[in-house]
Amino acid sequence: MSQPKLWLWALGAPLLLALALPRATAGTLEDVRQRGVLRCGVNGEAPGLSVKDESGAWSGLDVDFCRAVAAATLGRADKVELIPTSTANRFDLLREGQVDLLSRNTTWTMSRDLGLGVSFVATLYYDGQGFMVRRSTNTLSALELSNRPVCVVSDTTSAENAKRYFTLHSMVLKLEEYPNLQEAVKAYVDGKCYALTSDQSQLYAARAALQDSSGHRILPEVISREPLAPVVRQDDGHWSSIVRWTLFTLINAEEAGIDSSNVDAARARALSDTVRLLLDVDGATSALLGLEKGWSYRVIDQVGNYAEIFERNLGKGSALGIKRGLNALWRDGGILYAPPSR
Repeated sequence: MSQPKLWLWALGAPLLLALALPRATAGTLEDVRQRGVLRCGVNGEAPGLSVKDESGAWSGLDVDFCRAVAAATLGRADKVELIPTSTANRFDLLREGQVDLLSRNTTWTMSRDLGLGVSFVATLYYDGQGFMVRRSTNTLSALELSNRPVCVVSDTTSAENAKRYFTLHSMVLKLEEYPNLQEAVKAYVDGKCYALTSDQSQLYAARAALQDSSGHRILPEVISREPLAPVVRQDDGHWSSIVRWTLFTLINAEEAGIDSSNVDAARARALSDTVRLLLDVDGATSALLGLEKGWSYRVIDQVGNYAEIFERNLGKGSALGIKRGLNALWRDGGILYAPPSR
């Protein structure tokens, strides 16, 4: 057998059939190619995840994932249209085909995955709900929030999580709901609420934007699991595989020590099966996914690996300064890992 055929055989005939068959039918990938741009639904008002600055430049973990998928499918990370969505319309826009992909700090739950006609591809960011209070209150624990007004964003999992937590600890919950995070933060700043509750990533972002950011404390309790995951339509398994393996490529690249600064050298000297598959040196994975050869190399070259994306948007390279925590690789004390490239 020739070298490329060896790589294909190593991946397994069942996987070859599963991925090759959908490629013959029109779907999201074909729509994206004909349009020449990936339409990606984002939040647009969540610093660290997706936000647009005064000059019109976008940044954030979710934004960079959209760019990674654009690099994989269209060859260029900038071939993406970022479409702000709300908590109320995000799934409708996806189902109706107005966006090809939802990369919008959306928690993966059973009811959403099974009941909305959508599919969550894999976890992009492991988050958890917390509480923020003013340091002047001397409050050190969420267990001290009984009978205190708490601001929350409506139509999210946060309200129900707070209700369960307070019930579990026999506390009285006074919940004040607002349509979006900006209004919830404003109410908190204006003193209408004693505390603000949301995913911790959003609390860090909200605190960083306050003039007196040092005057606010994020309490230690994490009261929920919030696996934030990209979402696609349920009726296109081929597209789901492309988006899923784009994410896995970011994670596996970090584990392999390959980033945007050394990916060219890694490709040039690639000898192991793992690296050759990871960078699609022989075109094995592109043949299975129906993409142009070297798709995963372009993802890393243009966007970076998972560590690069995390640090510049949420971590030490950002104003938020969030530690990797659960989002560190499994070998570094976190729970982040992807199926191997072999």
